[in-house]
Amino acid sequence: MKLFEESMYRLIVETSTNLPGDVRRAVNRGRASEDAATRAGLALATIAQNIEMAEQEVSPICQDTGMPTFIVHTPVGANQIEMKKAIYSAVIRATKDGKLRPNSVDSLTGANSGDNLGPGTPVIHFEQWEQDQVDVRLILKGGGCENKNIQYSLPAELEGLGKAGRDLDGIRKCIMHAVYQAQGQGCSAGFIGVGIGGDRTTGYELAKHQLFRHVEDVNPNGDLAKLEDYILENANKLGIGTMGFGGEVTLLGCKIGAMNRLPASFFVSVAYNCWAFRRQGVLIEPETGEITDWLYEAGSEVQMNANSETAVSQADDSGPSDSKGREVVLQTPISEEQIRSLRVGDVVVIRGEMHTGRDALHKYLMDHDAPIDLNGSVIYHCGPVMMQDEEGWHVKAAGPTTSIREEPYQGDILKKFGIRAVIGKGGMGSKTLQALQEHGGVYLNAIGGAAQYYARCIKKVNGVDFMEFGIPEAMWHLEVDGFAAIVTMDSHGNSLHADVSKDSAEKLAMFKEPVFS
Repeated sequence: MKLFEESMYRLIVETSTNLPGDVRRAVNRGRASEDAATRAGLALATIAQNIEMAEQEVSPICQDTGMPTFIVHTPVGANQIEMKKAIYSAVIRATKDGKLRPNSVDSLTGANSGDNLGPGTPVIHFEQWEQDQVDVRLILKGGGCENKNIQYSLPAELEGLGKAGRDLDGIRKCIMHAVYQAQGQGCSAGFIGVGIGGDRTTGYELAKHQLFRHVEDVNPNGDLAKLEDYILENANKLGIGTMGFGGEVTLLGCKIGAMNRLPASFFVSVAYNCWAFRRQGVLIEPETGEITDWLYEAGSEVQMNANSETAVSQADDSGPSDSKGREVVLQTPISEEQIRSLRVGDVVVIRGEMHTGRDALHKYLMDHDAPIDLNGSVIYHCGPVMMQDEEGWHVKAAGPTTSIREEPYQGDILKKFGIRAVIGKGGMGSKTLQALQEHGGVYLNAIGGAAQYYARCIKKVNGVDFMEFGIPEAMWHLEVDGFAAIVTMDSHGNSLHADVSKDSAEKLAMFKEPVFS
């Protein structure tokens, strides 16, 4: 199979850079259901633009290229050892070429392997079958949405929904709760795969396998088909909306599978996937390793109808809030007076230098000084995809990461260093909100997954510190222009995220009564 390694490289590149046609159609349906003038509508338009930019640039749709997970079906007699070696080589090459971000981190030391290889990474599942061809499927599921996976053990008592029993109605309540608890932190509008039964391990595996189904297929089990339709319709009544901004589109797809279980155990496992639903598959000629067919419709066959002038900054309505949003241009460093003038719903366009910072940096800064003066600065929760050549470092993808992970640190760091703005996605909690109010700061929500859209706003890499943390966790100093994000937590104690969470909790309670007998 001389061509197998090249085929795996092509599969990785296509999966990372070009969303399949069925996913694109789902995003287009979401756009058609949303008011284009709201924050959620503009977020969807930005997403559509980002999808086309990634395809054109052959660059990652989202900077978090996730945990590469391969499902490989082989004929009897295929050499799985050599196939695994070829997949490893393809992963290394794709990482070096900037199609994958180095995401394999030692769980004990935090050291990044730099090439996406390490114990347990990438994930490869082999299974023999009685067909002549090799079937290889790949999913790139980022950490933000992976963190919103959830598993229920029935019977259970669920917030807003009451008792969920060991029946179809109990399963329904679990899935509705799973969508509710994700809010905007998993880059909604999303897709979910659900596994009913099994043990704790196989239940999650079944849930993730549902994500390999085509978005537009029909479940062969009549009861599950009805449940899928019910969830897709009613999850969008929760009002969470794209990015958790509020709105009509929270879920784009729901696929459910079931397997047998132990009498004592009844698990409902939910795998949440962001809008950047990156999965693809190929059929391979076993003698040569050459690709004979692609298993999902090519993304290039479905147009996103994205306006090249689309930008978050075009939003003229703050969505669920009654106030109208303004557009404010801020040049770094930013003063407290400028920050105090901002309100939830305003669009901020940043010019000047900003600094990336994720988990490792926030932990470090709690007990150490910063390498540069951060007074009046902007911290961007981002782990970019970076490439280096003789001219220096270049940003290949740079969307926001989920901010809530930094909640234990963020308030203290804001006040310690004089930081005025934090950019991320999904919002933060009460401790950070209090610090914003006391210190004079704002939280700005960027569009999750829009890694190409934001990379275009980065004009220069001014420098980098803490490369020992690995590329995603290093502190990158970036010169930006036209970097737009929405104020969702301000210095006056207002939080759009808290408002949407409260509103969706009230709506969730509407689904407490039994539906399936």
